[in-house]
Amino acid sequence: MADPVIKLENVWKIYQFDRVEIAVLKGITLDINRGAFVVILGPSGSGKSTLLNMLGCLDLPSRGRVLLDGRDISKMSEDDLAQARGKKIGFVFQQFNLLQNLNALENVVLPMIFQGKSETERKKRAESLLASFGLQDRFLHRPAELSGGEQQRIAIARSLSNNPEIIVADEPTGNLDSTTGRKIMEILINLHKNEKKTIVVVTHDPTIADYSSQVVHIRDGEIATNHFNEAKVLWDK
Repeated sequence: MADPVIKLENVWKIYQFDRVEIAVLKGITLDINRGAFVVILGPSGSGKSTLLNMLGCLDLPSRGRVLLDGRDISKMSEDDLAQARGKKIGFVFQQFNLLQNLNALENVVLPMIFQGKSETERKKRAESLLASFGLQDRFLHRPAELSGGEQQRIAIARSLSNNPEIIVADEPTGNLDSTTGRKIMEILINLHKNEKKTIVVVTHDPTIADYSSQVVHIRDGEIATNHFNEAKVLWDK
């Protein structure tokens, strides 16, 4: 039986510009099942980034419901939602979103501060994560001193700092060359296979669909297709 960790029920997102309403999402119903590897595909302007914000509980719908582990996020206080999101969901972005004035170790430590973990625990966890991605010699380097691939690995380490169940990645290979991008996808595959993480990747690149167990196509703010995929490169690495 399916076990959705995130559930969207008839979700609309409508923006008001003067007297004009623009619907970016139009009645989206979608389950993200626990342990799934989901790729959401769509061209620019299709609404996929807005959909990512809903799946990551970063925004509230204009109509409909977003459920995180069965809880309606619109009925949670801002503090409760921030805590739940911080524990449950890790984020990876195309632009890396590392703080430029912090070194690699400090960037990975930061989310753990907001979850109230001790300094000793934070440092041990951050060092372990960075070392697991081959970055043990980069602890004290700032983002400007690192390659794009190194910055994205640090961003993934940061997303894992609170050991979330779900990783939401927005165009995680978009700023990388194809070889480095493939290495980043292999990291996400290993997190899915070995640590049973639920992975959601939003992208415009159809080749990323080969890594997934479920492919959702979004067009003009609506789900065009939603099908399960016999992933070509997911299981045999």
